[in-house]
Amino acid sequence: MSEHLRQRQLKDADGTRQKLSYPDLPEPLLVGTYDNHTHLEIADGDQPMNYQDHLALANQVGILGAVQVGVTLESSRWSAEVAATEPRLLAAVAIHPNEAARYESMQALDVDIDGIADLASQERVRAIGETGLDFFRTESDQGKSFQQHSFERHIQIAKDFGLALQIHDRDAHEQVVETLQRVGAPEKVVFHCYSGDIQLAKICAEHGWYTSFAGNITIKRNQHLRDSFRHMPKDLILVETDAPFLTPEPLRGRPNAPYLVPITVRFMAAELGMDANELSGQLAKNTVAVYGSWGR
Repeated sequence: MSEHLRQRQLKDADGTRQKLSYPDLPEPLLVGTYDNHTHLEIADGDQPMNYQDHLALANQVGILGAVQVGVTLESSRWSAEVAATEPRLLAAVAIHPNEAARYESMQALDVDIDGIADLASQERVRAIGETGLDFFRTESDQGKSFQQHSFERHIQIAKDFGLALQIHDRDAHEQVVETLQRVGAPEKVVFHCYSGDIQLAKICAEHGWYTSFAGNITIKRNQHLRDSFRHMPKDLILVETDAPFLTPEPLRGRPNAPYLVPITVRFMAAELGMDANELSGQLAKNTVAVYGSWGR
């Protein structure tokens, strides 16, 4: 089973499990918005919830819907399947770069990428992702070559089907940008869980690429994320959870979920000196511009 599909088992330094109960609901947003990147197939917490429970709680605090993101062919099929029947979900489908690096042969990888292309034609599949490059967890030359091949094939699928591209970029900023410029970027590009500095933000702004910020923007040491966020035009920013990961402060260490988006939105609004509901409305407008309407 993929590492992305296993239930997390977080442990403190003494070997005991951290408290993994889900946090209380935050104050609702009065203007609704969307979580543009979440993994509701991943079981987490001491009492894991199904996707309907997650979405019901999200609706209570003003989160209108979410983009459910695949990281393997298996989870991408699940994402497309649930989005086809759940009006609060859209789907993104892809082989995650760290998953691509684990394949034993390029041929086997290509077979599964062909499977991703088969999913891309479904009406509620609105993005190819998450795909990209990750040189933090993948260090071998073969693994990197598999990631690069997979990334370029996913870019082409996004262009072939007119879909947004959700990019996973970790310790690979220059290579990701070089690839997009060399092979040609799709019309809509999202740097999911933005991790770059202000220089990358300037490149994104110049090319009209979206930057999506998660709960890690709230962490004190991540000043580079806040600097990048403030540099971006307001019509090129998005918000996400990457749930069950990247829970915002002061709840780090506990499971993340779409219903915690208001915490990150309020933090982002404070950084810009904006009203949270005004920013929430802008984020909703941007999200629909990337993925289209959630309505049927």
